[in-house]
Amino acid sequence: MAKKTTKQAKNSEVATATLRSFRMSPRKARLVIDLIRGKQVEPALAILRFSPKKGAKAAYKLLQSAIANAREHARADVDRLWVTKGWVDEGKTLKRYMPAAHGRANPIRKRSSHMTIVLGEK
Repeated sequence: MAKKTTKQAKNSEVATATLRSFRMSPRKARLVIDLIRGKQVEPALAILRFSPKKGAKAAYKLLQSAIANAREHARADVDRLWVTKGWVDEGKTLKRYMPAAHGRANPIRKRSSHMTIVLGEK
């Protein structure tokens, strides 16, 4: 039996930008990326600019970087760009300990995340 091969069109993906080892938990960073996924670039920038979340500032700069990548490398029209994909992966976790009563130590996990934004044309 022959295998079915599906060929995905990479033409829709214009540019990507990745921020690695950002000191914020992936769960909180995903909330920010979920705000802009599937939106046009200009409204996405406006959403991130006025969002009160800590990760919004980093995502704003990351989106600007992706736009610059699309403009320089792919010669894309910025008005036609959309945030087609965006995800947050877990980065390194710094393990620390906090002293507790009776000589014990409680673990503290300082999490980091890797954010990725993919721009495409619709």
